[in-house]
Amino acid sequence: MEGIQHKTVVSANGMNIHIAEKGDGPLVLLIHGFPELWYSWRHQIMYLADHGYRAVAPDLRGYGDTTGAPVNDHTKFSIIHLVADMIGLLDAITNEGEKVVVVGHDWGAIVAWNLCTFRPDRVKALVNMSVPFVRWNPDGDVAQLMRDTYGEDHYMVRFQEPGEIEAEVANMSTSTFLKKFLTYRDLEPLYISKGKGFRHSPNDVPVTLPPWLLEADLEYFSSQLENTTITGGINYYRALPV
Repeated sequence: MEGIQHKTVVSANGMNIHIAEKGDGPLVLLIHGFPELWYSWRHQIMYLADHGYRAVAPDLRGYGDTTGAPVNDHTKFSIIHLVADMIGLLDAITNEGEKVVVVGHDWGAIVAWNLCTFRPDRVKALVNMSVPFVRWNPDGDVAQLMRDTYGEDHYMVRFQEPGEIEAEVANMSTSTFLKKFLTYRDLEPLYISKGKGFRHSPNDVPVTLPPWLLEADLEYFSSQLENTTITGGINYYRALPV
């Protein structure tokens, strides 16, 4: 990752946002998903910088080297907070009136959709992956919808009770959790059975990594999640009804 610079940006809303960036030119904001980091965009950062863009990838609230969010309070991880973080970051690293290209994946796509909705004046173009746009429903409860549709073992339902999924991860190890989560490619919903781990791949079943995911990559993700705990990322799901 030669030439990628790492900085901490202090935003107006009190967050210390770690970013990885490289290049000069129009700014491309790369927003990661769960359970990831700026590191997910390492190849895209290099490519964009080599093609005349300034690529910026933050660690989102609750992840990596970004600090300032109370991990023990999931209500501080609502979409309002997440979008505010991105606006605070843009206020700090762009010129007045500058619009940026936004690229989101997974939870990053949800943040990006809402960034465009709340502040279209800050966005030049949008590229999103894996999560379609869903209109806000003031009476909606996504976790309850998943419970009613898929049952208690659906991963989003399992993420709701504080401490419960953290215990599951501790039982299987952070590295194993990441391997099984990031390599899941079945068409069926993802289930994590209580006390048993992933339904599609029990804890004692080894995982063969695909060519795009190296052991060294897993080690980096694992070390970061072990330092910050997985609760920060899980809080996004706990804040869904908020």
